[in-house]
Amino acid sequence: MTAPVIADELGPRGRRRVQLATAVAVAVIAGLLAVAFMRLFTKGQFSATRWKPFTELDTIRALWLALVNTLKVAAVAGALAAVFGGALALARLSLTAPVRWVATALIELLRAYPLLLLIFFMPKFLKLAGLDVEPFWPLAIALMLYNGAILAEIFRAGILSLDRGQREASLSLGLSYWQTMGLVLVPQAVRRMLPAIVSQLITLLKDTALGTAIFYDELLRRADGLGNQFGNNLQMYVVVGMVYVAVNYALSRVARRLEVRQRRRFGAAGIAVAGVEDLTAVEAGADAEVPAR
Repeated sequence: MTAPVIADELGPRGRRRVQLATAVAVAVIAGLLAVAFMRLFTKGQFSATRWKPFTELDTIRALWLALVNTLKVAAVAGALAAVFGGALALARLSLTAPVRWVATALIELLRAYPLLLLIFFMPKFLKLAGLDVEPFWPLAIALMLYNGAILAEIFRAGILSLDRGQREASLSLGLSYWQTMGLVLVPQAVRRMLPAIVSQLITLLKDTALGTAIFYDELLRRADGLGNQFGNNLQMYVVVGMVYVAVNYALSRVARRLEVRQRRRFGAAGIAVAGVEDLTAVEAGADAEVPAR
């Protein structure tokens, strides 16, 4: 629908060129994959001995316990990030200017700070604060801070995407500003932005793999240790990668079902957000702040 607006529609010669370029690209990619598989085969990477550990109960149990650790830290960090992000979003939409300025500065700082650097920093900070804890909490707090800042912008985008009349109607009925937010706007915003929220939580789950930098016993670190033990690092990484894909796919399907159920129940349409990592805001207006009463 938009192609004729952006550019002229391709004629017969243009379509033939596109088809030829596509065929050449597919052939080149297929050739590269064939060469890669042949080299792996000649190196013995497909031999049964390298895949045998995955049929042993001890290996399966070790990977399962590591997966539980991964899901545990992801669940705790995700719950904390949702609360932290919601608080930051409400603070950035506050009627008090200094609160808005502080929240905005904190969000931009945390979004710009590299997550891996934050993970390295958190254990040292907690130790200087007199808290000598296991790697679980430094990793969970680092993930909470980084993803909470991104979720704050998602929540803010959802709130600002709602019709302005809903806020005005709520205030006219005698509700306070915070009652309007908590009872009217925030529930709708969460439902509308559910796909973007779940997408960011899936990103959080994948980011738990960075916990190997501070020796947290998550799935990637356990796979690395088992790969060194059995001499099949490549196979371990392939299997662990497929586990991540399966878990993330399951979360995506659950999120999809929740979205469809919410739409049927409330008759609301969802918002498709591409590039959640770079989301700033989807505002009703050009970067408008909430007006003071």
